[in-house]
Amino acid sequence: MILDQFKLTDKVAIVTGSGHGIGRAIAVAFAEAGAHVVCSARTEADIAQTAALVRERGRESLAVRCDVLHTEQLENLVAATLQRFGRIDLLVNNAGGAFPRPALELSERAFEKIVRFNLTSPFLLTRMVVPRMVETAGGGAIVNISSGASQLALAGMAAYGSAKAGLNQLTRLLAFEFAPKVRVNAIVVGQIDTPGAAAVLSDEVKRRAAERIPMKRIGRELDIAACALYLASPAAAWLTGRSIDVGGGADAAPLEFPVKPL
Repeated sequence: MILDQFKLTDKVAIVTGSGHGIGRAIAVAFAEAGAHVVCSARTEADIAQTAALVRERGRESLAVRCDVLHTEQLENLVAATLQRFGRIDLLVNNAGGAFPRPALELSERAFEKIVRFNLTSPFLLTRMVVPRMVETAGGGAIVNISSGASQLALAGMAAYGSAKAGLNQLTRLLAFEFAPKVRVNAIVVGQIDTPGAAAVLSDEVKRRAAERIPMKRIGRELDIAACALYLASPAAAWLTGRSIDVGGGADAAPLEFPVKPL
């Protein structure tokens, strides 16, 4: 049956930034599809909750505290996964983000930290995982979580948008290098109603944003999790090196951040 192609039975997945929001939704979706999930983020309480949700769905889970800005913590994440499960089949590079800030107010250090968070860290973790993936499972799939800021003109997002654009191209290049054993794809995420967004966006702001989206609503975490499941599953066995836009059809930024003109 076609639905069998979406199963991840007994696969082992690492999901970074899975303490809440999109990362948690992906971890739970993978568990419901049959995968064991290694939950990773900076806050132990958050990943413990996500790991519990995975176990509630009958799958094994492991919570590993990891700040992706630190290489040694990425190494520990991989080592802990192999020690517990003995294999790695799937990697979701979800950890990332940045607050809007005018380009002229970005320090060199701040710019480099944002690039490290959103581009360098996914590359480093991928470089660590791929050899183990091939060695222990014969191959696998990687899903990078990108952003609409990588494609749209959005004030205040110079560093973040540039880093995510780099992640899109990195996805394409690594897919070419790693094929056919490891597939690499990305999701270009549109405006999503996550807990983080809810904390800073009023209902009125979200309503206006929805009006600028052809599908007339803000995205849900489940929208991204469903795409991630597809890209990680055998259903996408002939898909690699692509960045899939999941943004409700928006070709312009639904939200605008106030930035002082020159």
